[in-house]
Amino acid sequence: MVALNVGIVHYWLDHLYGTFMHRLRLAPPFFSRGWGGPKLELLEQLTRQLFAQGLAQAAVQRWPPPPIRPIWKTVWQSRTACLREGIFSTPCDQQLRDALPMECHTARVALLTPRYNPLHENACVVHLAGTGDHGFERRLRLGGPLLKDGIATMVLESPFYGQRRPRLQHGAKLLCVSDLLLLGRITIEESRALLYWMEKEVGFNKLGVCGLSMGGVHAAMVGSLHPTPLAILPLLAPHSAAVAFCEGILKYGTAWDALMQDEVCTSEMTLEQVRERMRSVLSLTDVTQFPVPKNPSAVIFVAATDDGYIPRHSVLEFQRAWPGSEVRWVTGGHVSSFILHNREFQRAIKDAITRL
Repeated sequence: MVALNVGIVHYWLDHLYGTFMHRLRLAPPFFSRGWGGPKLELLEQLTRQLFAQGLAQAAVQRWPPPPIRPIWKTVWQSRTACLREGIFSTPCDQQLRDALPMECHTARVALLTPRYNPLHENACVVHLAGTGDHGFERRLRLGGPLLKDGIATMVLESPFYGQRRPRLQHGAKLLCVSDLLLLGRITIEESRALLYWMEKEVGFNKLGVCGLSMGGVHAAMVGSLHPTPLAILPLLAPHSAAVAFCEGILKYGTAWDALMQDEVCTSEMTLEQVRERMRSVLSLTDVTQFPVPKNPSAVIFVAATDDGYIPRHSVLEFQRAWPGSEVRWVTGGHVSSFILHNREFQRAIKDAITRL
């Protein structure tokens, strides 16, 4: 009974946070400017072409990715560690670059490494951003303790976030549905380019990719498409963005009225039909349709027992699609697990790296 009550507390904490953040409309909701018009059409077309071609074949044909040349500056050094920040031009093709706001064209990264150990004797994990994760600090705190285990941390600032946030966007609330697809596509392209640079230019001996929530979806996509085994850590992540925006608490933070009034929708469409349209668009983010990674045993999902944002069935569907992967459960909801379970996330990262 006590365990049940604790679970209910965690679940309702998610709903309380969601009410404060989304239902009270203290800030603009997601997609307040609608679907995105021609940009959404372009992204749907490009993504469906990749699915039709076969994602595995498309990934091979696009490897190696366009080269990047990060420009670095040292932020600080201690006796044991060094933090550098870098920038590079996003390596996406011209069609995608034209669709991106200007603020997103320059990628920003932070690299936390041991000070004196040769980098080729260390592993490195790319940490991708969850919804609302601006800047580097939160993910550096997650990765920092892993330095003692020989695991460096590379943090990528997502397009549409932090210093890459478009001027008219409020916080993390993307203006159009097309922005969500574009954010994901560019994050994948930049992560693939970073992994290639880390392997060929730096020479890390093992590589991984992880992310919390939305970042976990992107991490799974990147890991799935990589030509060699990676450690892959989807943390508190659904198998598709459709789950988050159509089933979880984020559905209360979505501007359904604006989407209904968009010219893409006819005046006869009901709210449920608009939600079905959203499910159809976001089905393009369904990671269960991606190839099984090269080493599924190095895939560790960490999920919360009482997550109000990510339902349990989504995590289990994810695991079933990748036989040999592992699911670890932490006691808590989405919000409380972000705060309380860094050690479990760190343990999973270390374990996944050792399985390579």
